[in-house]
Amino acid sequence: MKKTMARFCISIIAIPCVAFSGSVAYTAPLKELNVSFVKAPFNLPSIVSKKLGMLEEEFKADGIKVNYHEITSGAKQSQAMAAGSLDVANVINTTSVLIANSAGNRIKIVGGYSRATGLFAIVAKDPAIKTVKDLKGKKIAGPKGTVLHQMLLVALNKEGMSAKDVEFLFMNIPDALTALLAGSVDGALLAASQMVKAEKAGGRVIATAQGLVVPLLTIAVPEEFLKKYPDIVKRYLKVHEKALKYLQEHTEEALKIGAEEDGIPIEEARRLYQGTTFITRLTKTDLDGIEQDQAFLIENKMMKEKVDISALIDPMAME
Repeated sequence: MKKTMARFCISIIAIPCVAFSGSVAYTAPLKELNVSFVKAPFNLPSIVSKKLGMLEEEFKADGIKVNYHEITSGAKQSQAMAAGSLDVANVINTTSVLIANSAGNRIKIVGGYSRATGLFAIVAKDPAIKTVKDLKGKKIAGPKGTVLHQMLLVALNKEGMSAKDVEFLFMNIPDALTALLAGSVDGALLAASQMVKAEKAGGRVIATAQGLVVPLLTIAVPEEFLKKYPDIVKRYLKVHEKALKYLQEHTEEALKIGAEEDGIPIEEARRLYQGTTFITRLTKTDLDGIEQDQAFLIENKMMKEKVDISALIDPMAME
């Protein structure tokens, strides 16, 4: 498959750090597996896996019930893992993982999910706003402390500006889209299908993550869950690999499934698919990117304590 790496390797909202204490006590045997279901930005492997019941098939013989939770916020996924109500963050951005661990919520990255450089964008509707420079003094809406937020600040810095040159309004992606189309903000930080919807309503992409940041999405689990159920985690990752293989061998059928789930035309589904590189493992370059993410978070006071990047990533997540 053109955009899928064969090797085993939205939302993306994060919030300010909160303190976590203690750890969840997992008991054996496992009877239920709680996983997040995050569709954006066009997470086709997850959509296909759920639609075809791949996880259910994998754990059926063990009598393990699979529960899906539509938690689109990376921060809320982190909180759910800390509370013991979520076992696997199916798609979580590295920013959220860093913030959680800095606050004492021990989450481990166990696999890669995607690099979605073409699916994150700064979008405007006012014809007068043609470039990032034109955002000076304008209202920009989007999720704080995320790769989208990072993309905005890097784009501003590249043009000799800073966060002080715009009025940033903290909103989740759907609300940011609504605000942009209603004219209550001048720009919005959008991803995937929301970006497409904005364009159809007269919006224009003035910058993407390309050349600014590399959005890295991963699969993560609570550290204690990994210690208690390492085989379950490995089998979960095997299903992720199976979903990628399905995309490779049945691309058109997978695109139809994704288009139907997201409520978009097949042509748009194909465009979104081509803007993503699905992965299963991380590379040394990815680790360098995570280091840059941490520097960004600390510099912008979204993260207080620096964490050891190597300690966040289980060896099975690396190539």
